[in-house]
Amino acid sequence: MIKNKKRGLGKGLEALIPEMSTLEQVEEEISEDRIKHININKIYPNVHQPRKDFDEDSIMELAQSIKVHGIIQPIIVTERKDGYMIIAGERRWRASKELQLREIPCVIKNYEDSQLMKVALVENLQRENLNPIEEALAYKDLINNHKVTQEQLAEALGKSRPYLANTLRLLNLDGRIIDLVKSNSLSSGHGRVLLRIDDGEKQYQIALKIMEEKLSVRETEDLIGKILMPPKKKGVKKKSKDYLLIDVEDTLKKALGTKVTISKGKNKGKIEIEYYNNEDLERILDIIANNTK
Repeated sequence: MIKNKKRGLGKGLEALIPEMSTLEQVEEEISEDRIKHININKIYPNVHQPRKDFDEDSIMELAQSIKVHGIIQPIIVTERKDGYMIIAGERRWRASKELQLREIPCVIKNYEDSQLMKVALVENLQRENLNPIEEALAYKDLINNHKVTQEQLAEALGKSRPYLANTLRLLNLDGRIIDLVKSNSLSSGHGRVLLRIDDGEKQYQIALKIMEEKLSVRETEDLIGKILMPPKKKGVKKKSKDYLLIDVEDTLKKALGTKVTISKGKNKGKIEIEYYNNEDLERILDIIANNTK
């Protein structure tokens, strides 16, 4: 008996995607008589696989492990007229091809075409092996094509609603920035900060500066804050401000990553927080919400 106890995401996800419970049962307890050794050339990747990029070094490391220990857990496939499509285990299949293995152990599980996309999406999300853009695309597909709301998905995945929203917003970046996040040249944190800039060309130029100068996310927030800050008007004398208010202003600016102005009247005052587009407003609201819990 081969057992593989993987870290799941709780009952919530199975309720949303019923097909996942059967996949987990197959992976958690596989009896030897269910394992079939299939010619590797008859096996091909799932066309619905949301993961598009596979790290070559990681595949080679896995190949070395398989060379020494063999394939500990069979891959799961579904039978098609032209062969067997992979449901779970594409990395193991790729590593086996590197070793030029003739056959690999498989378990055959039958799924309808309409089920395959959901299974592939959630299988990857459970293993948390998607890059931020692939993750965002997986969320988008589940929401748009499988009648799952953001609230339902966040609860099922054990993620916060702001986390889910912020991940989805990465898809609004300029295409060149999306490619940089995909390749890990930029972090998703840098990407979210760049959303404060509407113009795609400006986003890209700032991204080049981030990579060239190796700016942190915090340094990027400061840079964009300065870019978006309107120029000071000449010839207008500013009233002297209480040192305490100046200190509070600076604290809020650093926390929110934007211009903050505190005005003090006779018996009351006001705090003005600037935002530059809807994405920027959502970002600020998320920061405030997360710090008031």
